[in-house]
Amino acid sequence: MSAERPSLPPVRLNSEAELARDALAAPLLVRAVRLARWAGPDTRVGAGGELVEAQLPAAAEHLGLAADEDGAAYASEAWRLAVDTGLLDVTDPEEEDAEGTASAGENLALLTGGSPQDVLSIWLDGLDAVHADATAPVLDDFTDLVGEDGSIDFDALDWDPEAEAEFLDGVLGNLYLLTLADNGAGEGPVPLPALAASMIVPDDMVEPTDDILEQVSEAMMRLDDRFRLLEPIGIVEYRPVDEALMVEEGEAPVDAVGGDEDDVTRYGMVKLTPLGLYGVRARMLEAGVDAPAVGDLADKGADALLDGIALYPESTARAEVKLWLAGYADGPVSAAAELLAAARGTDEGGPLRRLHCQQALALAGPEAEPAVRAVLGDRELGGLARVWLAEHGAADVPAPPEDMIFWLAIDTIAAHLDADGELDELQGLIEGLSAQHSGFFDEVWRVDHPATADVLEAMGRLHSDKKAAKEARKAAFKARSRAGG
Repeated sequence: MSAERPSLPPVRLNSEAELARDALAAPLLVRAVRLARWAGPDTRVGAGGELVEAQLPAAAEHLGLAADEDGAAYASEAWRLAVDTGLLDVTDPEEEDAEGTASAGENLALLTGGSPQDVLSIWLDGLDAVHADATAPVLDDFTDLVGEDGSIDFDALDWDPEAEAEFLDGVLGNLYLLTLADNGAGEGPVPLPALAASMIVPDDMVEPTDDILEQVSEAMMRLDDRFRLLEPIGIVEYRPVDEALMVEEGEAPVDAVGGDEDDVTRYGMVKLTPLGLYGVRARMLEAGVDAPAVGDLADKGADALLDGIALYPESTARAEVKLWLAGYADGPVSAAAELLAAARGTDEGGPLRRLHCQQALALAGPEAEPAVRAVLGDRELGGLARVWLAEHGAADVPAPPEDMIFWLAIDTIAAHLDADGELDELQGLIEGLSAQHSGFFDEVWRVDHPATADVLEAMGRLHSDKKAAKEARKAAFKARSRAGG
C-alpha cells in the first residue's frame, strides 16, 4: 500500500451545537445541574465532598425522586458528578468530625452562558467521572479494605483498575468500530452477546469452547452493569438484559452467544449515541489512537487533504472535500490549482492522490476550468485534465498524445490497486482500459511510470481473458527488464 491506513474509519460527527444540546439533555448532567443550583449555605458535605447522608432525602425530593434508598443513590450520584465537573465547589471541614460546605462552581454558569465547546468540555469531564465509576469495584464492606494508614488494599479486592479500564475502553472501541462499519451502515443497536464475544472469542476460533462461552457470559454481565451506569450520561442507548433470562445471580445463559433464542434483544442491546461517538472518539484521541473525523482536513492544505482522504470510503471522502472547498477563501480556480499542484509526484502515493484530485475537481464545479486547462500540457495531469473537461462538456479539448493515454491508463489502474476497491470493479477497469487501444500490451510496457511493471503484473493476474492475461505478464517482464529490475 502507498498510504498508511488509519487505525479507524473516519466518523461523521454532529455539529458542536447539536452535541452540546445533547450533552445538556443527558439525564445525569440534568440532575447534577439541578443539585448545583439547589445547594446553598446550609448544605453540608463530608470530608470527601459527598453530600451528607441526612441531606440525601431532600436532594432526592428536589430531583423528583422517591425519598428511599434508590432515590438517595441517584441523588448521591448526581451530586458527585456536579463536584467532579466543577458545577459545585466544596470546602473541606476544618475539623475531622465536622462538615464542609458547598457553593456554585464557575462551570455552572458556563453551561448556560458558555460556548458549545465549554459545554462539551464539562460533559467530557463528566464522562471521565462516570467511566471511573463504571470500572470501580462493587464493595460490600469498604471498611474491611482500609488499612491503618488509610490506604486501600486492592489485592484483597481481586481487582485491577488498569485492566478494568482497559476492558471497558476496548468494549467502547469495538462498539465505535461496529457503529462505523460499512460506512455507517452499522448504526443500529448491537446485541450484547456479540459485543462481549468481540472481546473474548479469538478471531481464528470457528466454534467457541464451553470455557469461552462461560467467559462471554461473564463479560455480558459485567457489561450489563457498566452500560446501566453509562447510559445516564448520554453516551449509549441501552436495553438491559432481561432478568427473567438469568439462570443464577450474576450469570447469563451461554446459549445467548450462539443466538439460539429467537429474540436476541432480550440479552441486551446497546447503541452509541451521536454524543457517544463524540465522547468515545475524544477518549481515543487522548490515548493516542488515530481516530479521524470528517472536517479534520477542512482547514489544511490541498496536499494534506489528498493524502488524508487517500483511503477514506468514497462518501466520507466526498464530504471532506465539500467542506474543504466550502472553506476555501480564494475561489474555485485557486482551489483547483492548489489541488492539481498537490496531485503531482512520482512517489507511491501519487496515483491515488491524482485519483482523488480528479474526484475533488468534479465537486469544484465548472468554474475550475481555467485551472484545469492550465495543466493540459503536464505529463502527469494532462490526462485527467482532458477527462474533466470532456465530462463538463468543454469545447476545444485537444486530443492527448499517445504516450499520455498509456501513462494515464497505468496511473489510473495503480490508483485503484492502492485504493483496495471491489475486485469486479477493478477487473472491469483493467479490461476496459486495455481494450480501448489495439496492441495495448505491445506498447504499454514502455511507459515511463514507476508503477508500470506492478500494474502489468496485476493485469496478468486479474484479466479474465487468458490470452490478454498472458500478454500482460509478458509486458510486465519487458517493463522490469527495461527498468533494470
